[in-house]
Amino acid sequence: MLIEHKKEKLQWGALDLGLFGLEKDWYGEKLTTPAGFGLAMDDSYLWFVTTRREPAALHPKARPGEFTPELWKYDTAELFISHPPSGRYLELNLASNGAWWSAEFTAPRVRASEEEIPVPGLHTFGELSPDGSWLAAAAIPLDVLRARLDFGPESAMNVTFIVDSPEQKFLTAAPALEGEPDFHRPELFQPVRIVDGGLTFDQTAPEPSA
Repeated sequence: MLIEHKKEKLQWGALDLGLFGLEKDWYGEKLTTPAGFGLAMDDSYLWFVTTRREPAALHPKARPGEFTPELWKYDTAELFISHPPSGRYLELNLASNGAWWSAEFTAPRVRASEEEIPVPGLHTFGELSPDGSWLAAAAIPLDVLRARLDFGPESAMNVTFIVDSPEQKFLTAAPALEGEPDFHRPELFQPVRIVDGGLTFDQTAPEPSA
């Protein structure tokens, strides 16, 4: 999973990073409208940027920048970051308007705490266009990721989407596995590759599945 490492401070409204397109769902069916995402980091934050040129079905309680449980019942982008040696991982849900939710897990679907504990210092942003297209981003403090997940080159990640609710289609950046859609499968997570500066065409090309 490629992450652009930027020397300059990243800011909402002036983000310059490559985007990956997801054109098929979990079952390999082609989407009418692809979803896109990008990952970048500066000295302080890991940025998760998501977009789609299609209206998103928002959770009724989703408010810009607010922590909102159960976003996955509607359209949402999801970021998974794991610490492979321990099996611990973070799940972040990001709605098109910047509403978000997070939880840490000690094993697949085993919450580290039943309490809702938002990631401290996390910032989100969302921009909705009149035609229904949207762009959203989350900036996650690197010091928190390092303290909780020892985040770095040994980490593993995946980016997923739930779109077209209420029917719901499930998208994954990593190659999908057999069976029903299930994003909580650590074997789905891909090793992190941190690349200085911008991405080249060859680097943004999809990696072949193992």
